[in-house]
Parts: sequence; structure tokens; C-alpha cells
Amino acid sequence: MPDRKLVHIVDDEDAIRRSASFMLKTSGYAVETWATGVAFLKEVRHIEAGCVLLDVRMPDMDGLEVQQALLERGVTMPVIVLTGHADVSIAVRAMKAGAVDFLEKPFEKAVLIAAIETAFDRLEKADGAAARTAEANVVLGVLTPREREVLDGLAQGLPNKTIAYDLGISPRTVEVHRANLMAKLEVRSLSDALRLAFAAGLGA
Repeated sequence: MPDRKLVHIVDDEDAIRRSASFMLKTSGYAVETWATGVAFLKEVRHIEAGCVLLDVRMPDMDGLEVQQALLERGVTMPVIVLTGHADVSIAVRAMKAGAVDFLEKPFEKAVLIAAIETAFDRLEKADGAAARTAEANVVLGVLTPREREVLDGLAQGLPNKTIAYDLGISPRTVEVHRANLMAKLEVRSLSDALRLAFAAGLGA
């Protein structure tokens, strides 16, 4: 993660962009501003990850539509929704769609900073989970497809006999694959092997 936490302000009101930007920069954050959700979405694949302050009421695409588009594109940046007094029910919908928080304008500096810090905690956790998944997949790359199938069966809690039946091999062969995969993964116990399997998304 970069030294300075980056906040993307997506709001069609120039005054809000300017005041929030100034407030955050003086608090030590890096800031990028976007006048429309469309402009933000256009560049979202190429920009540095950070927290998104997203206004609900904008022309062309409102905040909820932008949030939905981010979800559909698999963008995991945490979103804080900015809302006018009458938009609270909309903000609740945004929270249900995964927004970290919603703030009514005009918002206090301390409230904004607290929401942003919560968002960055979530971003770090997501980064950690994604990194663990990627790492586990690299580690499991040493397995043959058959060994991976056996590990997947173990991760589903299936006994050797059932795994053997499902794969059309003998229980003895399953035991051999199990011993081999544990040696290749350099793990001492089944629980260590399963931890890797779950991190890689096996056993679902």
C-alpha cells in the first residue's frame, strides 16, 4: 500500500470536491477528484486503488448505478456514499450493496476521517485475503490435477472411500495421492493442507 492513502472523490458539485479535497489533503491523504461517475468508471481500471467518496445525486449516472457498475466489474475499492438529507433511504440501499458508510452533507471532518479509516481497514483486509488466495494457488500449482481433485474432496470433508468412488479410483490410490500432495505442499498435518485448500477456494 502506498505511503499516503488515496481517496477518490466522485461528486458533480465543484464546491464539495474542492472543500472535501482540501480537508483531506490537510489531513495527510492523497486525493483525486472526478466530476462524474462516468468519468471515474472510464478510468477505474487504470487508477490507483483507494477509498471512494461517492455522491448519490449526479447527472448521467447516480451514485448507486456507479456502485453497481463497480461491483459488476469486480472493483473492490471500498465506497462511502455522500448523501443529501432526503436520500437516507437510498443510502441504506447503498449500504446493503456493500458501501462502508453513508454521510449526510454537510459532514464533519472527524466523521469523514473515521469513515475513511474504516474503509481503508476493509481495503487492507481485502488485499490480505486476495494475496493469501493468490499465494495458495501458487503453492497448489505443484500438484497434479488428480492430487488437486483429492485435496478438493478432502476440503469438502469427504472420506477417502467417497473420494475414491467419485474419482473412479481405489481408496488405496487416494491414500497415495494424499501422501504425495502433503509431501509436495510440505505440510505435516491435514489441517495445514486444508488451510491452503480453503485459501485457494477449494472445497466450496
